[in-house]
Amino acid sequence: MTPKVLFAASAMASLLLALPASAGQLTIGFSQIGSESGWRAAETSVSKQEAAKRQVNLKIADAQQKQENQIKAIRSFIAQNVDAIFLAPVVSTGWDSVLKEAKEAKIPVVLLDRDIDPSGKDLYLTAVTSDSVHEGEVAGEWLAKTVGSKACNIVELQGTVGASVAANRKKGFDTAIAKHANLKLVRSQTGDFTRAKGKEVMESFIKAEGGGKSICAVYAHNDDMMVGAIQAMKEAGLKPGKEILTVSIDAVPDIFKAMAAGEANATVELTPNMAGPALDAIAAFKDKGTVPPKWIQTESKLYTAADDPQKIYDSKKGLGY
Repeated sequence: MTPKVLFAASAMASLLLALPASAGQLTIGFSQIGSESGWRAAETSVSKQEAAKRQVNLKIADAQQKQENQIKAIRSFIAQNVDAIFLAPVVSTGWDSVLKEAKEAKIPVVLLDRDIDPSGKDLYLTAVTSDSVHEGEVAGEWLAKTVGSKACNIVELQGTVGASVAANRKKGFDTAIAKHANLKLVRSQTGDFTRAKGKEVMESFIKAEGGGKSICAVYAHNDDMMVGAIQAMKEAGLKPGKEILTVSIDAVPDIFKAMAAGEANATVELTPNMAGPALDAIAAFKDKGTVPPKWIQTESKLYTAADDPQKIYDSKKGLGY
């Protein structure tokens, strides 16, 4: 290589190194709750796919359902001086201190799937979530319409205590059934959003309700708890989906498999693609200074056995659930 060509190559390399990073070269830290459910696993998988599409370096820290692990991860991301932080908060309170640290470091934070206590609204850029109160209302309205005027005793499997999504899904469901005097919530207990705990709690409900004979319907804050509850009902000699109605939230593949088998009745979809809108918001904020709305709402949709559950299962099973 001649000195002239060598100089030109060197100059070009220096110029490329001096160019500012584009949105496609962002590094974003994602403090994920863990993998307590199939939906959560799908959210992680889809988040990776969406980041790859945009050439974003997405660093995911699995908190194993512990807030202290999420706080440590956020502080680690701050120390690494990432371009942004995504947070799926395991509970709604206790974030002020660490989010203030991120704000002081000028690192924007985006909430995914769940919100935090209103006192922290000024500490994050935007929240990409569904309307979880509306999800509960949709579930309750479906049950009321399906039951009609018949008296119906309902048992409820709640999500993690302290999680905003659990409180909101309960609030929406309670509001919907309160309009119908024939619908009565007789038992409600947390199943921590897990299949194993959902099965365990449902077993206790069945024992407490005369072997399950007095239970008309089960409402679960997520499908994984419902899958566990379905197993408990079957082991108790009951017929879920027929003798006992089921309605839950998330629309994970296994609930459609249960629907196809006649063992589940309805689910309200929570899209696992929270990262796509969040990545678009961060790119616009970094590139053009565009401040997104404080809340970016995702769509919720009701599915029943009339919606070809086997076809939906086949379309979802490869998403990482």
